[in-house]
Amino acid sequence: MATRPRNGDDRPSRASARRAREHEIVEATRALFDERGVQDAPIEEIARAVGINKALIYRHFGSQEELFVLTVTSYLAELESSFGEVDESLDPTSQLREVSERYGAFCREYPAFLDCALSLMRRPYQDLAESVSAGVLFRLGQAMSGCLSRLSGILAEGAKQGVFRVDDPDYIANYLYAQGLGAMHLARVGAGVRVLAPGVPQMFPIDPEEVVRTAVEGTFAYILAPQSNGNSKKASAAKVSGTKSRSTKSGTTS
Repeated sequence: MATRPRNGDDRPSRASARRAREHEIVEATRALFDERGVQDAPIEEIARAVGINKALIYRHFGSQEELFVLTVTSYLAELESSFGEVDESLDPTSQLREVSERYGAFCREYPAFLDCALSLMRRPYQDLAESVSAGVLFRLGQAMSGCLSRLSGILAEGAKQGVFRVDDPDYIANYLYAQGLGAMHLARVGAGVRVLAPGVPQMFPIDPEEVVRTAVEGTFAYILAPQSNGNSKKASAAKVSGTKSRSTKSGTTS
């Protein structure tokens, strides 16, 4: 005959069940986001997908905002896992290229992640902190830092080897992450605007793959050290030329 747990012995199983249900709700939210878009995933639809009453969702999440944030952390966890598949034995340049390409592919595969990430970035940190619990905000920070730390580590190693011109790897990692979101939004739109005639705009198609390539090459153009991108001789020549020019103007010879 089974005995009833005493002294709170059932707490671990309750906690596990709660985590499982939370995961189920987040996965249902992600599925709706991916299928319909962020704006078309009402709580009622999420509850129906999980097979529970809408009110039960609020037993697991303090608000719809918290559910939204934790859904973003789910995307970020998957992105971090993808970054983790990059071979760490590769040189920093190869690692950075593969991480960048994986980032671009992920944004294109999950447009809802792009919407979620851009939406979060539009909000001041203090505003977000007042809308969700400290625990949820901490989990979001963990998920973001998990992705960014891999990128930051690659940048730091490249700087150590003299391949990258990077003074603050953490800042550059955050910058590239934000810059990538904007570029991938352009890839998603797939169209640009130019002037056809004075005062007359014209839309033109943009190849998403080209946007990804431009973003990756732009990253390298920004951080590669001169000796790594073939510009060291040009830089030295320019420096010598400038020195001669200044010497001539002052009436001296070199």
